[in-house]
Amino acid sequence: MGFPNKSNVCDREGDMYELFDAAQSGGQLFLVRAAQNRMTLDNVKILDNIRTKQCMGRVEVTLPRDSRRMLKVRKSVLQIRFAYYEIKRPQILNKNKALSDSVGVWVIYAKEESPPQGEEPIEWFLMTNEPIETAEQAYERIHYYTQRWKIERFHYVLKSGCAVEKLQQRSMDRTTLLVLMYSVIAVAIMNMTYIARLHPEEPCSVFFEEDEWKVLYCAANKTKNAPKKPYSMQEAVTFLGRLGGPKRAPSDGPPGLKTVWLGLATLDTLLAYREWLA
Repeated sequence: MGFPNKSNVCDREGDMYELFDAAQSGGQLFLVRAAQNRMTLDNVKILDNIRTKQCMGRVEVTLPRDSRRMLKVRKSVLQIRFAYYEIKRPQILNKNKALSDSVGVWVIYAKEESPPQGEEPIEWFLMTNEPIETAEQAYERIHYYTQRWKIERFHYVLKSGCAVEKLQQRSMDRTTLLVLMYSVIAVAIMNMTYIARLHPEEPCSVFFEEDEWKVLYCAANKTKNAPKKPYSMQEAVTFLGRLGGPKRAPSDGPPGLKTVWLGLATLDTLLAYREWLA
């Protein structure tokens, strides 16, 4: 099940009382990773209190690769605790009488049960105004939050791969149209990369025309003899990796998004040159 419409999923920068109040008054849902140990109407700090609750269940999640910390993709089991709180308006916002005195939130505390040796355990505090009455509902909200990484990767491809921030258009209408076009391209790059990992045996013809996958094969393998039938998506992305970056060791894992978009750019050049020669 996907996150409902009229919803907002935010990382810690979204932990703002104004956002919670606006969502509550506007009939919208939010799911935010907490950054502040907010106070309830009973003067209880929510993050301190939720830690004292008994474990209500466990859920396994896939944690993405963290290249900065040299951590590979891994599966992790998280202990789950959740409770309802009425958080009060921060004193610094008391002059803003348009804000409600309090906002009701459900808080989920998810902590990694057995982290890798030498690593700090994953610890998430999630706040939402969508009711949580069962452990299964808490698992679902955690699943929503894990999808945030895909959104971050999308923006990474859109900004770095498609260079959308460098657009030099003279009108907002043209800029909007180009951003929409590049968004479609960014999603296609992500689909290509991740389908090769999730469904490696899928034929490459789901993304590439016959001329494209044949040229890709010949360029990546430095041969003039193209196969007669489409090869797998896993092989296609591997070939794009050869065009988009240095020689990879088997231990490096599958090509990432940047390598794939660079490989596609090289393939596009080869296809254009081939048409020009024809």
